[in-house]
Amino acid sequence: MNFLRSTRHWLEAARPQTLPAAITPVITGAAIAWYLGAFSWFPVGIALLSGSLIQIGTNFANDYYDFKKGADSKDRIGFARPTSTGAISEKQMYTATWIAMSLAFLTGLVLVSIGGWIILWIGLLSLLFGILYTGGPFPLAYNGLGDLFVFLFFGIIAVSATVYLQTLEWIPLSFVIATGIGTVCINILVVNNLRDIHQDKQVHKRTLGVLLGEKFLKAEYSLMLLIAIIIPVVTRIVWVPSNWILLPLLSGVVAFFPLRTVWTHSEKSVLNQTLKQTAGVMLLYGLLFSAGLLLARP
Repeated sequence: MNFLRSTRHWLEAARPQTLPAAITPVITGAAIAWYLGAFSWFPVGIALLSGSLIQIGTNFANDYYDFKKGADSKDRIGFARPTSTGAISEKQMYTATWIAMSLAFLTGLVLVSIGGWIILWIGLLSLLFGILYTGGPFPLAYNGLGDLFVFLFFGIIAVSATVYLQTLEWIPLSFVIATGIGTVCINILVVNNLRDIHQDKQVHKRTLGVLLGEKFLKAEYSLMLLIAIIIPVVTRIVWVPSNWILLPLLSGVVAFFPLRTVWTHSEKSVLNQTLKQTAGVMLLYGLLFSAGLLLARP
């Protein structure tokens, strides 16, 4: 029973509901490489493993540093944080953070052997900013920079680097599609910040919600979805002459439900489900984009 309870707490700390942020860019990058005739299973598999470990390590770090900074309390609205509830000790969470990040680094070295020094620097920066997201003297999430970090590392860099590992070229198409992936990923953070806005104000965590207000977050969520919908259309017009590439537009139907909740909710607790739905929208968007690329390949 203790083992099962411990496993449940570590699963909560890993936050599997956020893993689409790490998985979706790699899957999409693999599909772009397939469309270009350069797909390779091996770097894609290692990138999925390394990216997931970085995401889990970042989640562990957030759990640890948010507790240390007083941003988490036992009465938080969001998903349970094992460090704040005492289910996992500070020392255990700190150790787990470095274990996850070390494993990510070691698996990433395999990718360095394929892509060279540029991949090493991308990996090191991903690990560094994963810690600095909530840790260090100037944590990104506490100073309104979380959205930019998410867009760059879970959108632009993750997608384009996955393509680079298979083609050894920086492909313009990958940056365009990565923009769509990055915007839907931002919305996971938007929902998180919207849910926690009142608690964040109390602990002086200066997210964009705290700095600019709830209406800004709602407008941001809507704008990110709009950009994500425009990207397949632009891709169809400029790069991929096939209507299959418009498949991601179908995700807009599913996205309507969390969008409605973002604008109409009266209780912050309902946004936990909205966060899961938004992560699901990101995964669906990436899968539909990938399917469109597979079907559009000449």
